[in-house]
Amino acid sequence: MEKRIQLSHYALNVQFIGTEFSDETTKPVLIFLHEALGSIVQWKLFPVNLCNETRLPGIVIERSGHGKSDPLQHPRTKNYLHEYTYELREVLRELLPLNKQIILVGHSDGGTIALLYGSLFPENLQKIITIAAHTFVEPETINGIPPTVTAYENGKLDGLKRIHGQKTDELFYAWANTWLSDEFYSWDIRKEITKVRCSVLAIQGQNDQYGTMSQLESIQQAIHDTQLALLPDCAHHPHLEKQSEVITFVTGFLATKIVP
Repeated sequence: MEKRIQLSHYALNVQFIGTEFSDETTKPVLIFLHEALGSIVQWKLFPVNLCNETRLPGIVIERSGHGKSDPLQHPRTKNYLHEYTYELREVLRELLPLNKQIILVGHSDGGTIALLYGSLFPENLQKIITIAAHTFVEPETINGIPPTVTAYENGKLDGLKRIHGQKTDELFYAWANTWLSDEFYSWDIRKEITKVRCSVLAIQGQNDQYGTMSQLESIQQAIHDTQLALLPDCAHHPHLEKQSEVITFVTGFLATKIVP
């Protein structure tokens, strides 16, 4: 079920999977955070399949500027991922009881937001699963963006327009231009995420065009209780390219110390 929720100054679109969001159940909620150009629909069946496998309810959130949510509220800055972290905080306060336990599942930018959230708001956070997250800027990250820009401008990514509508150009160039800016080249959250206190599962494809194994290693170096999963023959979307393997990793990770 999808629903629009009103925040302080704009509205977002969210999808609910299952119904156990009240104080009456001890089950934590899986919170799905999409990639830089993502949306609810781009997760495909992964959230539903993971919720079914773990028997946990879930919420998939479309950030501002994405999908059916309201447009970006202001120009992107170097700190846009931090700003989305505070947006996530407002969303969860609107949707869930204050004491509800959560597990964050984030892909790419969503994985980075999950780590930032864990460093800023550790209360009620049981675990974090990141998929192709970034903690600093690598040459491989920067080199992967211009081919995507070329593909977009040649019409090869027109499917994004069916998802984001009139917001697509603004969203796409907000992502590309921010990451390619001189200011963003020094972006680095490795020190910040040392404040994360919950356990983390960090997943990445071995052939990820936007990052190397150094991204996984940086998470493990910053957060002691981290498990790594590097998937061969896999690029930037392990949850789609190797879904069964990813679900196996996640269910195994959640099987320990999870609230029944």
